[in-house]
Amino acid sequence: MNIIITILLVVAGIIILLLLIALFMKREHYVKREIIINAPRQKVFDYLKLLKNQDKFNKWAMADPDRNREFKGTDGTVGFTISWNGDKHVGEGEKKITNIIEGKRIETQIRFVRPMVTIANVIMETESLSDNQTKVYLSNAGTLKYPMNIMIPIAEKRFPKDMDISLSTLKSILEK
Repeated sequence: MNIIITILLVVAGIIILLLLIALFMKREHYVKREIIINAPRQKVFDYLKLLKNQDKFNKWAMADPDRNREFKGTDGTVGFTISWNGDKHVGEGEKKITNIIEGKRIETQIRFVRPMVTIANVIMETESLSDNQTKVYLSNAGTLKYPMNIMIPIAEKRFPKDMDISLSTLKSILEK
């Protein structure tokens, strides 16, 4: 009986410690990555602004190809929304185009329902380096409420790797 009480006290102590740590941690995350693609900026931009194309290069979108998806609006225009419900890796949520600066920038908002409720803003920007070379920037920013903000260090470590995989896949598609 004493062992069970000791185990419960240790577990309770760990939980309290994590909650205290989360009180003093930041609540915002921001990650930005970039890649150079050997293709004209307009070709790259035209591909990026279609959210349905993300199924071909976005690591997170490709994680569960059998997820249920619904589309609302016209892809490549402000207001277009993809909703999904998938396995434990992709969860449930929606992604909506919130702003487009033609030829330069696509702003989207991701709203997750599962595995946790959170909102993030994802921006993809293109910059011409030459007639046949484009730099693509991909950023992800959001806020996690207490106590979920304890996950920010994990997200900021994982997101860059996943974003680099997505950008590398995008590069290989557009350079064919």
